[in-house]
Amino acid sequence: MPQEQYTHRSTLSNSEGPHVYKVGIYGWRKRCLYFFVLLLMILILVNLAMTIWILKVMNFTIDGMGNLRITEKGLKLEGDSEFLKPLYAKEIRSRPGNPLYFQSDRNVTINILNEDMKAVTQLVTGPQAIEAYGKRLEVKSNEGKLLFSADDNEVVVGADRLRVLGAEGAVFPKSLETPYIRAEPFHHLRLESPTRTLVMEAPKGIEINAEAGSLEASCRTDLRLESKDGEILLQAAKVKLPRLPRGSYSSSTGSSQKVYEICVCPNGRLFLSQAGSKSTCQINTIVCL
Repeated sequence: MPQEQYTHRSTLSNSEGPHVYKVGIYGWRKRCLYFFVLLLMILILVNLAMTIWILKVMNFTIDGMGNLRITEKGLKLEGDSEFLKPLYAKEIRSRPGNPLYFQSDRNVTINILNEDMKAVTQLVTGPQAIEAYGKRLEVKSNEGKLLFSADDNEVVVGADRLRVLGAEGAVFPKSLETPYIRAEPFHHLRLESPTRTLVMEAPKGIEINAEAGSLEASCRTDLRLESKDGEILLQAAKVKLPRLPRGSYSSSTGSSQKVYEICVCPNGRLFLSQAGSKSTCQINTIVCL
């Protein structure tokens, strides 16, 4: 520090000599001041060095920082990125030719909000299942053709063919409405109701066709074919009813009689009766009881 001195001359006595006063910082105060100034300079240099190191490590540039780049079209992330808070974006897409991955240790949830910030559509993918919430679900092909849709009223399968690959087939707890049911080539078609009744109804007729095989219908109790306004036509080279009951044997026709006539009971039951010169159905009406 500069030293300032001035001479004070007393007006009272001219015999006294001049007095000199020193103005400044001296001694240990001066050394402490130099120490603090040096410490401040060291802190400034360390802070500057740390700032430069952080900028270098975080890869700060004019275009962005780290894997984040600011472009004219938005933000561009390169490599793996981790978001600890919700991400709001208008569009998320990968680089051309590269897949887009969403990875989480638990669930991945995608929400679509309305104007009131309430979720109207939600997609939740978890370790147990994939759940979708919305008014309607649609799956379309690349050409825009509807393949599958589901809402509260119905489920629509728009594909040309519906294939069920399970060994047990398809199970319908309620009714099934379809214009056509067909098995795959060289496979059997089986309609079965193990514990209840199997009912087939159509306003304009039911056609059952097996072009290259046989047709079999079996049940435990009653098999009923009903036509209210039309007829039931059995058209084949041979029509066999091998297990019809037979009426009582008549000795007048002879034991070698092998010709029978088919009789119908009032309740619709069929039975066989040995043929004679006249109808023998009335003789064996006891079968109808």
